[in-house]
Amino acid sequence: MRSRKVSSPKGPNIRPTPGRVKEALFSIIAPRLEGSRFLDLYAGTGAIGFEAASRGAKSVTSVEGHRETAQAIEETAQTLGVARKVTVVAAPVDRALYRLQGPFDLIFADPPYADEVPLRMFELLRERKIAANDALIILEHSARMLLPEIPGYRCTREEVYGDVALAFFEVVPG
Repeated sequence: MRSRKVSSPKGPNIRPTPGRVKEALFSIIAPRLEGSRFLDLYAGTGAIGFEAASRGAKSVTSVEGHRETAQAIEETAQTLGVARKVTVVAAPVDRALYRLQGPFDLIFADPPYADEVPLRMFELLRERKIAANDALIILEHSARMLLPEIPGYRCTREEVYGDVALAFFEVVPG
């Protein structure tokens, strides 16, 4: 799919993932993307999910708590011709995780940088079996933030790109 600009409502809650970070992310997850179920939490513009859909994900679920922004993701999915692949859930992440049916193979979470690490999100991913046993969970966060140990997960890789960091987690069996 040709590169297309994704529009969304403007505001302090919208912080798109920088282009070079997005390219690095998709370079890292490329071997796992084809035919995967992709979950985009704190979706914002939906750009990460659209990229996943264009690169071979079987389905994409975008969760966005701001209703107007979620509606913009739905409209963009129509415009890009990927509406059959993309499902949008307009609800806060913790609430949405009670409604979603897993398992998802790849889970990308980009919570507001000012927030603490979303430990409840990680807990729900496990409890509700939203994350597949071999899922890869990617957390985008401020490079200044030191991540705590997250019960039930192992951080296998962390990459820093200026002010942005990507942490890659696997579910610990058990």
